[in-house]
Amino acid sequence: MSIVTVQLGQCGNQIGFEVFDTLFRDSHCSQGLCSKRENEAYQASCSERFFREEENGVPVARAVLVDMEPKAINQTLSRAAQAGRWKYGQHACFCQRQGSGNNWAYGYSVHGPKHEEPMMDLIQKEVEKCDSLSGFFIIMSMAGGTGSGLGAFLTQKLQDQYSSALKMNQIIWPYGTGEVIVQNYNSILTLSHLYRSSDALLIHENDAVHKICARRMNIKQISFRDLNQVLAHQLGSVFQPTYSEDGSLHYRRNPLGDLMEHLVPHPEFKMLGVRNIPQMSENSLAYSTFTWAGLLKHLRQMLISSAKMEEGIDWQVRPPFSGLPPLGKMSVQKDRHFNTSIANLVILRGKDVQSADVEGFKDPALYTSWLDPVHAFSLWKTQRAFDKYEKSAALVSNSQLLVKPLDTIVGKAWNMFASKAYIHQYTRSGMEEEDFLDSFTLLEQVVASYGSLP
Repeated sequence: MSIVTVQLGQCGNQIGFEVFDTLFRDSHCSQGLCSKRENEAYQASCSERFFREEENGVPVARAVLVDMEPKAINQTLSRAAQAGRWKYGQHACFCQRQGSGNNWAYGYSVHGPKHEEPMMDLIQKEVEKCDSLSGFFIIMSMAGGTGSGLGAFLTQKLQDQYSSALKMNQIIWPYGTGEVIVQNYNSILTLSHLYRSSDALLIHENDAVHKICARRMNIKQISFRDLNQVLAHQLGSVFQPTYSEDGSLHYRRNPLGDLMEHLVPHPEFKMLGVRNIPQMSENSLAYSTFTWAGLLKHLRQMLISSAKMEEGIDWQVRPPFSGLPPLGKMSVQKDRHFNTSIANLVILRGKDVQSADVEGFKDPALYTSWLDPVHAFSLWKTQRAFDKYEKSAALVSNSQLLVKPLDTIVGKAWNMFASKAYIHQYTRSGMEEEDFLDSFTLLEQVVASYGSLP
């Protein structure tokens, strides 16, 4: 089954290119540590999901590119053409000459309705080229105006027009120090609207990705391209093919559907986070060896301690009722925050994957009491290696990981709203103050629901 990707705004288009390039390079790599036949099956499965063939044999990304300014789309098309490995469709782009000025309301209330018909036509044409549609993968930022406002508008229209198709929004959470002064307004408006129309929100925090680039990849001067390549690697490790669960060596056909089924058991809980291990520079990788036991021990502790990468993990945190005493003199229950999960998916790729022991992720103490761990934990795997790693593990988690950053961003937005700061920029584009209040109410309920998981 195929996934149609919608790349929105400067951020969405730049990340989208890196994602498709990562998927293509990995699937066409001959160093996958598996047989030629298995490599061909892996490649065919990836192509069915994300690419289609044109008459000249060059793979075409199943994507629609949208921005209200031409610069980012032109750069994205140019980079794909220069690489020459794959390309975007000839008529897969929609752009205008006037941006959204970092104003969510302008993207949602002005650009959205004005350009709805041509944008939805492009998406429909791409859908019609799929033999079977799994759903939509929508890549967007939530700090600016086009990706956030127009992204929320288009997601709602996709829900209206393709109600049976799944919608997953991949959202870039802005730097805490701020990129634009109204980013907290744009963020709460984006999240609240997507909570009503999307099936799942896959969230990456810029601050966390930046730390991975600095500490794990040893990059001195970090660019947006560096950040986007780390993001693309994480997304590729989730969406590249894995075996179906029947024990055969056939690849699963509906990755979006399987993801949603395993990770979103209730519509009130739909915020997903991703962690990868290992992540390091090629220079460091040349001197490193990994075992499944070591990787999974670190990944489990990253989960329960809310760590974003394998460096700086708090090993003091233990699951409640695990029967183990706290490390050191500190009381785990009082002083260490344990990250309670609703559902977790571990994805293992590489050599000797059948020998990996994931029993530690099935511990009932990791999960909320209202879901049986049998249903709360899932394992996907393939012996085909991903990217440059002989062994690698990814964790997609529906947990309390994002409660603190969400609570922080809601609080900052409320402080601005209470003093009426910049509200006029939104009301003159058709919004009412009541729209802000609705967003605060919805997101405060989300924070409360995740925060009170038993």
